[in-house]
Amino acid sequence: MVYTVTFNPAVDYIVHTNELKIGLTNRSEREEIYFGGKGINVSLVLKELGIKSRALGFVAGFTGAAIEKSLVERGIETDFVQLEKGFSRINVKIKSSEETELNGSGPEIPEKSLSELMEKLDKIEDGDTLVLAGSIPADLPGDIYEKILEKLSDRKIRAVVDATKDLLMNVLKYKPFLIKPNNHELGEMFCKELKTIDEIIEHAKKLKEMGARNVLVSMAGNGSVLLDENGKTHVCGVCKGQVKNSVGAGDSMVAGFIAGCEKDYEYALKLGTASGGATAFSEGLAENKEIFELLGQLD
Repeated sequence: MVYTVTFNPAVDYIVHTNELKIGLTNRSEREEIYFGGKGINVSLVLKELGIKSRALGFVAGFTGAAIEKSLVERGIETDFVQLEKGFSRINVKIKSSEETELNGSGPEIPEKSLSELMEKLDKIEDGDTLVLAGSIPADLPGDIYEKILEKLSDRKIRAVVDATKDLLMNVLKYKPFLIKPNNHELGEMFCKELKTIDEIIEHAKKLKEMGARNVLVSMAGNGSVLLDENGKTHVCGVCKGQVKNSVGAGDSMVAGFIAGCEKDYEYALKLGTASGGATAFSEGLAENKEIFELLGQLD
C-alpha cells in the first residue's frame, strides 16, 4: 500500500479573466475547482496509473468535507484527521495576462490531532510506501518529517520525500527511498547555482552519499536526471506539448516514478517524466490516456 500525507490540503479555485484590473470589479470568463495538495496530487495520479493509495493528513470544515468527498468519489481511500475548528484552505488563482495567486493559511492543528495522525501512521507495514510531500504548516514542529521517519525506522518501508532545503537534508540519515529536488532546490541546498548537468549530477551524488537511495532531479525544460540505488545515472529528456499548468507536475512525476519502479528505474524515470508532462499539458492533473501517449515519445 502507498500512503500519502498532506498536512495542509486545499481547494484550488481557478479564475480565468481577460484582464485583471486592481481596485475594480472583474468578471471571470470561466472557472474551475480542484481539490488537492502535494500528497493528494500523488494519490490522484497513482489512481490513474492503477496504484492504490491511502490519503492521510488533516481536513477541517466544509472545504475539508468537500476534499475528502472528491477523493472518495475518485476511488481513493482516505483516513484524514478531522480538525474541530477552522476549514481547509482555499487557494485563489487568477489567470489573466499574468498569473496571480492568493493562498490561504489553513486551520490550526492542535497537538492532539498530530498525535492522532501519528497513530494512523502505525498502520504502515513492511513493504509499504510513505510519501511525505510539501511544506509544513507553521503550527507543526519543524522536524515533523524526521519524527515520522524515526518512528517508522524499525520497518522496511519505502519513504519518498519531496521537500526543500533543511526539511529534506535532515531526513537523509533515515535513508529515504526517493527524494526529488529540482535543479534550483538542489543548488540551494549547497548554496550554489548549478549551471550544467555535470554539476547537477555531482551534487546529487552528495545527497546519495548522505543517505538517499534514489535521487531524482527535475530540470524543467532540460529534462531530468536519476541517480539510482544501483549506482547508475539515467538522463531523460522532456515530452513535447503546450504547457498550460505548472501545479502538480512535480507530484505527478513522483507518482509516475512510484508506479514505474516495480519494473526498473529507467522505466520509472520515463513514466515519471510522462506523468509530469501530462499534468503540465493539462488544465488539471494527469490522466491515464495522456500519460501513456507521452510515454510513447520517450521510447
